[in-house]
Amino acid sequence: MQLKIKKLSKISVLFCLLLNSSLIYAQDGTIYPLETPKEPNAIPLNTGGVENQPASETWFKQWGDPMARNITKATLTPFIPKKGMANGAAVIVAPGGGFSWLSMGNEGWEVAEALNKKGITAFVLKYRLNPTPDKLEDFTAWMNRPRTPAPAATGATPPPARNLDNQLTDAEAAYAMIIKNAKEWGVDTDRIGMIGFSAGAGLTMHATLHSKTMKLAFIGPIYGGMGSVEVPKNAPPMFCAIASDDGLFRGQFGVIESWHKAKVPVEFHLYQNGGHGFGLGNPNRTSNKWFDSFAYWLEVNKFLIPKTTN
Repeated sequence: MQLKIKKLSKISVLFCLLLNSSLIYAQDGTIYPLETPKEPNAIPLNTGGVENQPASETWFKQWGDPMARNITKATLTPFIPKKGMANGAAVIVAPGGGFSWLSMGNEGWEVAEALNKKGITAFVLKYRLNPTPDKLEDFTAWMNRPRTPAPAATGATPPPARNLDNQLTDAEAAYAMIIKNAKEWGVDTDRIGMIGFSAGAGLTMHATLHSKTMKLAFIGPIYGGMGSVEVPKNAPPMFCAIASDDGLFRGQFGVIESWHKAKVPVEFHLYQNGGHGFGLGNPNRTSNKWFDSFAYWLEVNKFLIPKTTN
């Protein structure tokens, strides 16, 4: 199968329009309706739908960022570096949103474009989600419901209670599609990694721990769960970052300790501040330089060195 990818100018224009339009939206966390973008380069993964889903995919805007919810059809959107810049490395990008929505801007498209500038071919995974209320006002009320903070955990953290079968299937289909079209997309199949944010970090970790088909070269869970895990044989090197004022941190170092004990390379950045969901960065936060550190980590570990041919 030959998949012809159009130039990403339409996505870039769309992203710029969404970014610029954010200036008219309040930056107080208010949820606003957003017209569903066309996403001309999104490739269907054909992994199925979502059971008991009463609503269709819709988008909204919060904190100036475009978000998607009620996703029932997974897609993969390639972001190809400019001609002459690609080095063969590839990264699957998994946005977060508690498996109930996806932050497509600051944890998806922006990250993909930043990876492109480093010569990395990026693939934004829009994976299937759990159902949320059809009406935006009902969804807003659900989002604003009171929540009880989770207590600090001790000891090993068990596998996630939620069922991630759909999301894992989507990630595996994305990986398989990249492998199948590696030559066309200029991807070195030995240098395919995955990076995820919040719930996307959880999916990245879940794929690392449980997938039977994905052979990731490296992973980057960013502000995900920090509990201990059982590290599989041949686990990939890991870059992990989180802020100390993130509610998911809670003083835990379990996943770092797990990787260290398994004698698998791990780099960990605990930032003084940044909160949760900072994407590529928020104003005046120490976490703002994490992407530079991640890119340097990839470089030092030789993931960005193009393959030489005789």
